[in-house]
Amino acid sequence: MKLGFQRDDRDSSAEQSLDGSFRKCFQQNSVDSSPGHSLNGSFRHSQSGISTHRPSSISASTKSHSNSKRVFKVLKEYTRKLVDLDLFTGSLEDWFVENLKDTTNGAQPFRSPFTIDELRTFDFALEGVLFQQLFRMPFSPYASDDVKENEYLALEDFLHTMADGLWRTFWHRKVPLPYFVSCPRYPGSKFYTVEKAISRGKLGGLCGAALISKARGNRQIHWNEVVELALFRPDITMGNEFGFSSATICEALFYGVHLLLSRTLSKSHAVTSDSVFLLVLDSKFGGVIKLSGDLGKLEPNLSNPYESMVVWLKCHAEVSVSQVDCIWNKLGNANWGDLGTLQLLLATYYSFVQRNGPPRKSIVSLASNHSLRLQKRMMECRFFENENESENALVPFQQAGHRHGEISELDHNINSSPRKQATHLQLKQADILLLEDQQQGQKSFQIQESLGGGIPCSYTAVDLEYPNELLSLYVGAHPSRLEPSWEDMSLWHSVQRQTKILNIFKHQDISIKHLPEMVASGRILHPGPCKKQTPGGRCDHPWCGTPILVTYPVGDPLSSIVTRDGSFSSEEALRCFRDVLAALNNAKMAGVQHGDICPENVIRVVNKSRIAGSFLYILISWGRAVLEDKDSPALNLQFSSAHALQHGKLCPSSDAESLIYLLHFVCGGTTKELDSIESALQWRQRCWTKRVVQQQLGDVSPLLKAFTDYVDGLCGTPYPVDYDIWLKRLDRAVDGSADKGKQLNQVLSLKEDVAECSGTSMDGNS
Repeated sequence: MKLGFQRDDRDSSAEQSLDGSFRKCFQQNSVDSSPGHSLNGSFRHSQSGISTHRPSSISASTKSHSNSKRVFKVLKEYTRKLVDLDLFTGSLEDWFVENLKDTTNGAQPFRSPFTIDELRTFDFALEGVLFQQLFRMPFSPYASDDVKENEYLALEDFLHTMADGLWRTFWHRKVPLPYFVSCPRYPGSKFYTVEKAISRGKLGGLCGAALISKARGNRQIHWNEVVELALFRPDITMGNEFGFSSATICEALFYGVHLLLSRTLSKSHAVTSDSVFLLVLDSKFGGVIKLSGDLGKLEPNLSNPYESMVVWLKCHAEVSVSQVDCIWNKLGNANWGDLGTLQLLLATYYSFVQRNGPPRKSIVSLASNHSLRLQKRMMECRFFENENESENALVPFQQAGHRHGEISELDHNINSSPRKQATHLQLKQADILLLEDQQQGQKSFQIQESLGGGIPCSYTAVDLEYPNELLSLYVGAHPSRLEPSWEDMSLWHSVQRQTKILNIFKHQDISIKHLPEMVASGRILHPGPCKKQTPGGRCDHPWCGTPILVTYPVGDPLSSIVTRDGSFSSEEALRCFRDVLAALNNAKMAGVQHGDICPENVIRVVNKSRIAGSFLYILISWGRAVLEDKDSPALNLQFSSAHALQHGKLCPSSDAESLIYLLHFVCGGTTKELDSIESALQWRQRCWTKRVVQQQLGDVSPLLKAFTDYVDGLCGTPYPVDYDIWLKRLDRAVDGSADKGKQLNQVLSLKEDVAECSGTSMDGNS
């Protein structure tokens, strides 16, 4: 219910009398005969009156500015006079008597600032948030200074931990908390740290602790910078069975009014909301009191400030009071999952919203992951060991062909062990994998869909801790399948080699702008106990030892883009060329060659760091990368280099030659059906001899043709590709830093440079 007196026949006359005497008293001024005014800027003119319809806009502006300054001065003086807590409490006594009349029937005198559904959703959102456990709130039957010191230190820790956890969960995980904790003594007083208050003997006068904005740096703290105030008292209920005592509520309103007044008087306008949350707690219990109202409707009576504040609270304000619940348990640590602490957390969340605006992650979005966490726990229980059967008797929770959640038992009469039945793991949408990463510990990923593109056991997935980013997840084969199955051995080798290559890039600090980033790698954690003898060993479980690799980002492969949208434009072909060439250059710094460049292994993602609509191309699938001469590359009849097809290994220009075939494909070039290595080599010889590739790419861009001529002179030689000079030219062409006249000169000089670099004339052939 909205607070204020319920107007009825019993008290309407008294209220009108109070309001009438208040207005009369306010309009009288012992200093001058200027009209009275309210804080909304309106003025009551006397009968002698000044016309309110003056034609002069300058006069009206000057008058408005003068009125505004006067209102500010009146409000500032009013705030100075509203300083006695006892008088404030005494003025509200009749109000509380009226509001407490209905509690005899079990009704609450004030409505709560939060609904139970709101708190439940917030609880789901915080399900995965780890707050620091506190062990500093003492419980002692004897009052002493040491106990009080520990209580305030615990309160300071509690506020900071609560604020830091909420900030990192909803706003910024890596940006430091923009608030700090400090303690006031009374409205308008200075702020102290607990240590400073103890050293100066002022601990007994502290009213509580406040979260303060860091916006002003190291300058003196002002009350308008208080984001949230927590009042701390020895006993906040004082035996009141309905929750907070009337004295506790009055004190909270006293400080709440002063916070609203200080924000109104502030010039910074950091908080535009007309409400304030007060946390009220002792060493056992706590709750929240919320005060809302438009101070523009306050008519300050300087001769009796408490009376005018009562009128504002009754007629124009809304007070909400939560129930009182346990905050600290008997061991002295905070009950983060209980209702009492949850109410304080939600009040702090809304206080942050007032100061910083909406969070980056909403309560609803985080709460929606509750079902994912439930599925994760269900996945952990998919298998359990039957104690009455043999040690290998496993009961799967879900099998293909059964409804989700239905339990089907394994047929124990089949004389086959799990090892003999093992094959590579087939995953479905919504399945959850637990991964044991040696560096990051256990991580959980939920399968979204199969990646396809001819790559077996590859999926898109999300990290359950950060579900907003889509990831690529590759599952290897179980080590027991490597001997009988060539497919599984290739799968296992691909995941292991990719992990090795990405680790090389990471350890050598290679730029990953055009390369995939490794998010996690390790072995799958199977349900039930693991009986492996060594950390690197495996047990008889069919999943044990299966390697997993998770990378970022996920994008559309070039093959599907060309199929869907057709050939690339000149600008997009140059951008793709530049990005893939940059990836090859970065890999070369680590002594790595890709060895498997094809449209399925280049993906396109949105470039978040550039203007909308631009793309970034990433070279993925490093499972067949070449580190040594003995390493054999993948053989692709359409995209492998001639040297790779002839000799089964790469020469220094092999990746560049494969890149030419890739560009030929995305620019609309056609390839006859190739069914053998011989036909593939014949096609290459014919293309280079008749300059088919140069002509096709030359129609798209002179720069692509020039690079093709350059590679034509290097094919099959032991000379490396000069990536740097081509990347500089591509950067100029892609970024558009030069005008058309300069670009023409660059193309002309480029042809001359290419002829020198290749050692052949522009009309020559390799």
